[in-house]
Amino acid sequence: MSEESLGGMQSAAARHAAARSLVYSVFVQIFQYPDGEQNQVIRSGALAGQLREALLAVDPKVEEEANWAALQDAGDEDDLPVEFTRLFDVAAGSPPCPLFGGMYFGNRMKTMEEALRFYNFFGLTLSQDPNELPDHLTTQLEFLHFLAFREAQALEAGTDPEPWQRAERDFVARHPGRWVPELRKCLEREEPMPFFRELVARLSAFLAAEASAIGHVPEG
Repeated sequence: MSEESLGGMQSAAARHAAARSLVYSVFVQIFQYPDGEQNQVIRSGALAGQLREALLAVDPKVEEEANWAALQDAGDEDDLPVEFTRLFDVAAGSPPCPLFGGMYFGNRMKTMEEALRFYNFFGLTLSQDPNELPDHLTTQLEFLHFLAFREAQALEAGTDPEPWQRAERDFVARHPGRWVPELRKCLEREEPMPFFRELVARLSAFLAAEASAIGHVPEG
């Protein structure tokens, strides 16, 4: 979703939902493995800048809470991919902080099956990419991007947004809103690069705000 599409919406509630959808989309981009072009875009600060703009469009108070300097600190050329692998990459062995929610609480298969039921209910299917397993962080954030976008469309069209809002609340509570705080705790123990510490902190804070704010538009 682009800034142009946000500005084109007449309803304040629709613009707010669309802004939240954009935040999810940027998080999806920035949590990709930082290889090749992705590494360069992150190291340039471009994705961090997009995240800042997207978050501020949802809640200006984040300006006081975030460490923007950390989100610009990508280190040397190979630092991001090396650190990403050390912290998150299951293919590299047994990372301390996997990006698969089912690895944090009990029965992973049950967690994946429940997430898959959410996706299937809305007619969505997953590819064979290992990063599109039902409990992977980017898969779950992409789903929330989709739900918030459809909420924005409903609000702009004057139709009932509640089915989309209810799905967002339930999915955040049962999936990333539940396990991303555990991911953040893992990172603190591992003393990660400031970039990844702040990135996960911003995501955790955003999900916590989403849990109570979905369906409510700030005044002003």
